Amino acid sequence: MTKRRCLVLNLGLVEYRQSLALQERLVEERRADRIDNLLLLLQHPPVITIGRRGHKENILASPSVLDREGITICETNRGGDVTYHGPGQLVGYPILRLADYACDPLEYLRRLETVIIRALSHWGIEARQVPGYTGVWIGESKVAAIGIAIRHGITMHGFALNVNTNLDHFALIVPCGLNDKAVTSMAAYRNQKVDFTAVMEHITEHFGQGFGAEMVNLPVEDAAQYSKNFLLEMPL
Repeated sequence: MTKRRCLVLNLGLVEYRQSLALQERLVEERRADRIDNLLLLLQHPPVITIGRRGHKENILASPSVLDREGITICETNRGGDVTYHGPGQLVGYPILRLADYACDPLEYLRRLETVIIRALSHWGIEARQVPGYTGVWIGESKVAAIGIAIRHGITMHGFALNVNTNLDHFALIVPCGLNDKAVTSMAAYRNQKVDFTAVMEHITEHFGQGFGAEMVNLPVEDAAQYSKNFLLEMPL
């Protein structure tokens, strides 16, 4: 059986609003079958995002504190509540036609969790799914958040894996609206900084295995030009 190709774009550090506009454009392009399935890998400058079911009261910090920390706020159309993105966190936005991988939205979400769990095993980290909750957990602490949206059978948004993330910023919110759950990172668990590039490589490897996709890594310069062609440089 021929594997469906999936291009991997390493976009580096991207403002959240720019990434959202880029995703929306790419979803329409994928729906029209003008582009391949994609996996966007990137990081965001410090930002708190509020999902469709989010509650602003789950942002605990005052505007002055957020300003001091250089953290912006952005409402978005993904699932879930309030979460934080920042440097050192690997964000993955798959732009996929779900029918290509024969899975429904719930199975898609669970496959994303499994991809992350298998990638973390390369660092001896025993991560897991927790019944009744979304995301990936190390013990009772969440290491990866997942929030997805699907338009006309095309996915957008995705996962945020804490690799070397500044965990202090999570104290400024109620992460995912869960008062009784802690947040961790790969670096915190291992008590040392983790090779970010290696994490991207293992995520890509297991994404291909989990979805039966042929993963094609675009050179950085090609990924930059690809995204530039689809509004990444739009004004904020």
